[in-house]
Amino acid sequence: MGENILSIIYLLLVIALVFPGFYYANKNKKVFLKNLMIWLGIIGIVIIFVNFLK
Repeated sequence: MGENILSIIYLLLVIALVFPGFYYANKNKKVFLKNLMIWLGIIGIVIIFVNFLK
């Protein structure tokens, strides 16, 4: 249980570090939403993959 919480905290911290640069690079709202959906899909696939390994 503790490892899961720690992993979530690490993920949120990485997102907090990357998000400002990601937002700056995607000023256009349409491009921003498209790229955001792609990254959410990638993160979702990684989470599903990690859960299958356990």
